[in-house]
Amino acid sequence: MLNFRTLFPIFLIALACNINQAQLISSVVKDSSTKQPIPYATILQSNKKGVNTNEEGRFSLLLDQNSKDTDSLFISCIGYEGLRKPLNQFTEAVIFLSSKPIELNPVIVSNKQYTAEELIEQVKEHIDKNHSKTLTKKRLFFRDSYHQNLTKSNYTFKESTIAALNEKFLDSVLNTIPKKSSRYTEILGDFYGNYEKDNQKLTLIKASELYDKQSELDITALEEKFNDILKKNIKHDSYFKIKSGLFGTKVDADEIFTPENEGADAEALKKELEEKKKKEENRKKNFASFKKGSLGKIMEKQFFLKDSDLNFIHKDNRYNFKMVDFTYIGDDAVYILDFEPKRSADYKGRLYIHADDFAIIRLDYSNVKSLRTFKLLGVSLDQYLDKGKMIFSKNEKGVYNLRYFEEELGAKVAIKRPLKIIELNKHVKGRNKQNELSLKIDMASSGVNRHEVILFDSETITTQQFNAVQENNTVLPTYMPNYDPEFWKGYNIIEPNQAIKDFTAQVEVE
Repeated sequence: MLNFRTLFPIFLIALACNINQAQLISSVVKDSSTKQPIPYATILQSNKKGVNTNEEGRFSLLLDQNSKDTDSLFISCIGYEGLRKPLNQFTEAVIFLSSKPIELNPVIVSNKQYTAEELIEQVKEHIDKNHSKTLTKKRLFFRDSYHQNLTKSNYTFKESTIAALNEKFLDSVLNTIPKKSSRYTEILGDFYGNYEKDNQKLTLIKASELYDKQSELDITALEEKFNDILKKNIKHDSYFKIKSGLFGTKVDADEIFTPENEGADAEALKKELEEKKKKEENRKKNFASFKKGSLGKIMEKQFFLKDSDLNFIHKDNRYNFKMVDFTYIGDDAVYILDFEPKRSADYKGRLYIHADDFAIIRLDYSNVKSLRTFKLLGVSLDQYLDKGKMIFSKNEKGVYNLRYFEEELGAKVAIKRPLKIIELNKHVKGRNKQNELSLKIDMASSGVNRHEVILFDSETITTQQFNAVQENNTVLPTYMPNYDPEFWKGYNIIEPNQAIKDFTAQVEVE
């Protein structure tokens, strides 16, 4: 079930383009004719290290310490002339790229005029050469964001024998739940392994979280108020029967009366402190583990893996392919193909295929139907959105590595069913029902996750080196009520967009 506390990435925008004492270049890349920003352009130094522009065409690149003003910076994007200039000439606040005119260069003329299906066969034939599955170490920046909308929050009040649990109180419950919320998490770290879950490790370097902490405090205060009402109106030897639809759950009243509520003795307090310490240890461990799991799912999605959900290459008989055009990235010719499912496949998209080595250098995809639906006893789930893009770059050994990944995952959840909370007491003579709260709930929410990953370096490692890696599970995210550009100073990241820059928590909580 979707959480009402949300996550979603946030970027900051640098408007000046210069080389300062920190050796940072910041700018925006635009089309020279339309003056529109160019998203996902690649910015590379001579050593092949670099970044990509965000969806607003902005980037910041921290140069290597041994970089010289005369070293070159290369900017490229599919469909545009490449731009290469010495670092000391990048002084503009805006960098313009010119469209690349389409010409039948010798590469295209000399090659056989492939059909779309023949090009896919060439991709399959060269796939193992173009993409390695060996163990690697990848330095990466991962921005994970989540936006939640509470689209429906209705209930029908039927009965309550506890005066405090009335319609006014239930209204306050719904008012406490934020109708919209966002959470942004960013990490920088080293990701080790291949594309198998059991062969992956993550060591964190730095992490941050951006969200409104006040909404969490409101929910905590409401929980304490609810427990206080129950404490004053029920007996210790009671138990609750919670019924929703056909199912019931038993909850002992003693579970509500914690040592904190009842005046804990020294032993109970000691136990509570030990539990808090254990929770903190688990939180540290689980944060890194959760992020490693998210990155693992992203790695599993690579189209060249046989078990990938993006199976348009290894199961190409399920798809129709259409030659759209060809273009250039710098001086390299690129074929453009569209694909769509013939019958039951899940995705459609566009491929950009290098004319020389038949490597897919960019992939845009989106689902054509809901990937999963569920409906039972008034609870429904619809995973309606899965779209994204992958950009690959060739290393000095001629192997293509993932450089940039972006995806959006969306789901809708709805609950429409009766709910009863009944207090029962087996020691009371006669009818053992003491109190009852009865209502019908009708709630729905929609949430979208957005993941962005940029991989700065990728180097092959041995099994011995992989086994020697000790994961760092102690780094926890630094909380920020609004985006702080100084937090990532000295590190290469994906530039924040305007939404992240503008995010501000309603009330900053110490």
